[in-house]
Amino acid sequence: MNNALDEKLRETRNKLLNEFSFISDTQFNMQPDEDTWSVAQVCHHLVLTEEATINAVKWGLSPANHEHTEPKNIHLILDRTRKVSAPKVVAPAVEAFTVDEMIDLFNQSREKLLTFLASIEDTPTLKQLAVKHPFFGKLPLDQWIELVHLHEARHIEQIQEIKARLNDEE
Repeated sequence: MNNALDEKLRETRNKLLNEFSFISDTQFNMQPDEDTWSVAQVCHHLVLTEEATINAVKWGLSPANHEHTEPKNIHLILDRTRKVSAPKVVAPAVEAFTVDEMIDLFNQSREKLLTFLASIEDTPTLKQLAVKHPFFGKLPLDQWIELVHLHEARHIEQIQEIKARLNDEE
């Protein structure tokens, strides 16, 4: 993995953890309304998405895959005016989580991602092969990986909004 991506992954993850590490478990699981996820649900969605990314890239690297495509403007994910429904595979659980449980889940998913990325011997292939993404369509594998930190950045803003709404209600 390249150092710039590694730094972006680390920087975004640290910002994310700082957004929720010091709130109560009650506030962590509180939904501002029935149509809005709690901070815990947003976090669980991010864990599931990171794991789904690993699976997508693994599948994309399999000998059966010969899909190719041009890079996309994946920074569109940062535009929160574009509403996107989460696919069922990355929809969060409805049960409550503690802040500590979620930090553990984040640490586990990131360790899996970094271990997987370190195991890829032919990294130029990541630019050449593609897998269908639920939002972008056919997407090069290297962009799937880059989306991890961009997706987290998108949801950091959402977490900030949720926390502000909860604080306004107190």
